[in-house]
Amino acid sequence: MQSRNWKDTEPVLNANGIHGVKIYSQPEGEIVHLALAPGAHLKAHATPVNVVFYVLEGTATISIGEEKQSFPKDTTIDSPKAIPHAVTNEGEGNLRLLVIKMPKP
Repeated sequence: MQSRNWKDTEPVLNANGIHGVKIYSQPEGEIVHLALAPGAHLKAHATPVNVVFYVLEGTATISIGEEKQSFPKDTTIDSPKAIPHAVTNEGEGNLRLLVIKMPKP
């Protein structure tokens, strides 16, 4: 059995109010824990695989292509491959979400 806590894992991104940690990385998929401080913005980028966002805490404002919407805690959001997506924390509190990529890019 293997376990890990995102707080104890080396970040893959730690800048501009964004802290990202790969908490799972296997050929079949990847899960990244993202924490965004108030006002932080993960710029638009595209991935070669589908992505699912799961909001753990706060409200995530997510842009996918030309669409932009805010989502509360406990919501999943599908983002199709090759379409640019971005995440912003427009709230006053912390935002935490999981970014699930299948298969691993």
